[in-house]
Amino acid sequence: MIAFLEGRLFESDGDAAVVEVAGVGYQVLVSAATAAALPAAGGAVRLHVHSHFVKDEPLRLYGFAEAGERRLFQTLIGVQGVGPRVALAILAGLDAAALVRAIATGDIARLTQVKGVGRKIAERLALELREKILTVPSGHAAAAALAPPAAGRVPKGPLGDVHGALVQLGYKPGEIEPLLETMDSARPVEALIREALSALRRV
Repeated sequence: MIAFLEGRLFESDGDAAVVEVAGVGYQVLVSAATAAALPAAGGAVRLHVHSHFVKDEPLRLYGFAEAGERRLFQTLIGVQGVGPRVALAILAGLDAAALVRAIATGDIARLTQVKGVGRKIAERLALELREKILTVPSGHAAAAALAPPAAGRVPKGPLGDVHGALVQLGYKPGEIEPLLETMDSARPVEALIREALSALRRV
């Protein structure tokens, strides 16, 4: 499996890039954000790669300038009915912050505005990823950035990310803040979010 490619950009047409690495040209399908960030032909480039294989079809490489965007892409294609092409369309139609907000709040209308996303797929995205999207690298950070200012003391650092993610899911500061006081801020944000959701469901 190819984790990343680092070499020289041979050519790009907006949808795909050819990266030359040690004399070999790799064709990589790229996201809209990555296409916009590519250098001119001949420039140095490094892409985080997702290798996608389907039986009876050739291996396809999907490239992203940021590892966080690749993880969002991989999360999206884990939903039934969402293939790589649809996932790229979603990433092109919504930036990370808007995507996290739409999925976390179940905003079906916003999701169906993306070309190629019908109501059934939008509903699956909201149902299957409502909590998971907040634990994806860059997902919880986007949610924290989107969270409106809340009454009370909002912690900084990892616990602040957890606070923002839970607010986006509809929990009230009064429910969240006592719980955060019991948490170890040295633990990964993803683990803290899962712990918080589990505790809040038992309340």
